Amino acid sequence: MLEENLKFVENEIQEACRRAGRRRDEVTLIAVSKTKPVSVLKEAYDLGVRVFGENKVQELMDKYEELPKDIHWHMIGHLQRNKVKYIIDKVDLIHSVDSVRLAETIEKEAARKNLTVNILIEVNVAGEESKFGVSPEELPEFVEQIAGLTHIRVQGLMTIAPFVEDSEANRRIFEDLRKLSVDIAEKNVDNITMRILSMGMTNDYSVAIEEGATMVRVGTGIFGARNYAINGR
Repeated sequence: MLEENLKFVENEIQEACRRAGRRRDEVTLIAVSKTKPVSVLKEAYDLGVRVFGENKVQELMDKYEELPKDIHWHMIGHLQRNKVKYIIDKVDLIHSVDSVRLAETIEKEAARKNLTVNILIEVNVAGEESKFGVSPEELPEFVEQIAGLTHIRVQGLMTIAPFVEDSEANRRIFEDLRKLSVDIAEKNVDNITMRILSMGMTNDYSVAIEEGATMVRVGTGIFGARNYAINGR
């Protein structure tokens, strides 16, 4: 099933790229492996997957220790400041930076280990109260506030669109995030680049790619339904 799912997702990505006039190598597929056991991740690894996304710090740490070191780990879930130190040297990219205090904590921990950490700013484009993220209105000031942190590199933006039955309903969300990234890029702020747009999940990644996503986060579409009872997480 896993192999078939990966082939299906890959085909959908290629088709979306074709429709948008984009190259396939412009889009990174992040296999969202939260709640999935190491055995399943090993199976995906054997099928060629090298980029995994996790929501929980403890789960990422556990899997990091057990799996090959050529895996690229992405922290895509809400990150508490007191847990930054545990993953700072294990992840390629933190997608979910949504406060100045969190950015400052990442800066402090990165400086302590002499690292430069790549981050994305999470933007709550849809304005959902249940979601984390900076509001579109707050984004320009937020960028200015964290631009001076020398041990982080802002590489772009991330958003979590609403869960919808019809993926077209989220097209405006993705279009708006892309416009925000263009606006920020035009300001040429030091230490800020907008090369990454992390948007689109299992239900809507094709639409997200059509609107400019450079990273899509697909879990259920690859691994099937999640079991949230695992280890109480």
